[in-house]
Amino acid sequence: MTETMKIRKGTVKHVEMELFDYHETVKRIKARRDELMSNTVPEGRAVISTSEIEPLRYNSSTERLGIRLASDRQLQEMERIAKAIEHVYNVCDAERKELIRIKYWAKPQKLTWEGIAAELHISRATAFRWRDEIIQALSERLGWY
Repeated sequence: MTETMKIRKGTVKHVEMELFDYHETVKRIKARRDELMSNTVPEGRAVISTSEIEPLRYNSSTERLGIRLASDRQLQEMERIAKAIEHVYNVCDAERKELIRIKYWAKPQKLTWEGIAAELHISRATAFRWRDEIIQALSERLGWY
């Protein structure tokens, strides 16, 4: 991490919700890719058509599929968030990875911060400091301040 910036409380909550939702986001990415590849998009969901990208003309179904996947904003944003979470998780040490697994990915969430700290054999203050470091790294990676 570079120079630490103060993150707004709402941003912290948003980043934490993305961490809680990570596995669902991965599932939604797969579902969205499948929708785009099969040309069956639920009502109310837009798919860019190749005719919207002028003056380029694509004759191959592979080219049209590539354009559809590359131009879908919803898919791009979900992938950006998932990749940021994966990057931050991968650069964490083993203890912080365990904090992420226990706090954000364990279902159902049964432990309080005191319970998480006890599980990791650290103080509650250290658990919060680690959480803040993870949130800071992820918000920087996503460009959310």
